Amino acid sequence: MTIKAHSTLLLTGAAGGLGAALRDRLKANCDMLRLSDRQEACSKLGPAQDHEVIVPADLADAVQVDRAVQGCQAIVHMGGMSVEGPFEPILQANILGVYNLYEAARNHRVKRVVFASSNHVTGFYKQSQTLTPAHPPRPDSLYGVSKAFGEDLASMYFDRYGIETACVRIGSSFPEPKDRRMLASWLSFDDLHRLITACLTTPVLGHTIIFGMSDNAVSWYDKASVRHVGYRPQDTSDVFKEAVYARTPEPDATDPAVQYQGGGFLFSGIPMTAHLSGHNGPKGK
Repeated sequence: MTIKAHSTLLLTGAAGGLGAALRDRLKANCDMLRLSDRQEACSKLGPAQDHEVIVPADLADAVQVDRAVQGCQAIVHMGGMSVEGPFEPILQANILGVYNLYEAARNHRVKRVVFASSNHVTGFYKQSQTLTPAHPPRPDSLYGVSKAFGEDLASMYFDRYGIETACVRIGSSFPEPKDRRMLASWLSFDDLHRLITACLTTPVLGHTIIFGMSDNAVSWYDKASVRHVGYRPQDTSDVFKEAVYARTPEPDATDPAVQYQGGGFLFSGIPMTAHLSGHNGPKGK
């Protein structure tokens, strides 16, 4: 049984892939689920259902974000850019946007946030390494840098204002792993919800960094790092291993995307001047 620890819960990025996966699941966590995304994205949500309210907000607009946060007791922050790309949109959505979110949380005395960070905060570690939250960030992209910024900002808001945050370094959250790399980084939608629920209901959260993965046999992350919030994954990528191997070629061990945990975000991305030319980066996670 999921405990309803908060009356009103805000889900940002509600029109995105993970937002859509969490929409029905998170209703078990609250009396009222507030869905938020950019105005144009909110059209994908359709009409509000029972126990829902839709509040459009551009993360880069402090006034809109403040309005979305008002009256909430906790925030599940899935909003922002979720892939590598030009710096300007990342700056607006992931850096200015997360600042606006925490300022609104401070202003309205919200005391708990689940922040969707990313495995790309540590993408420049080798796949042969096993990481703990104590390992320093090694971002593989501008996107990864923006998530590292969000983790540090959340730390400051905890130390100064007591806003507890779980910085969940989400791996590859899809219905099933798409390739061999994702056998290590895969996080099922149900396990994502289990992890968020644990972060929302654990008695003491503080500022904590968590690697968000299912119970995969192959892992680059120390599974002990999630025990303090009570998360117990129930799904595993192992059941997809045979099918993934059958449809994917033998990896080239000299390819940096095979050597490093960040996979396709490494080296195949865009130059640092891409904000001048508008090129897009890789689309995988």
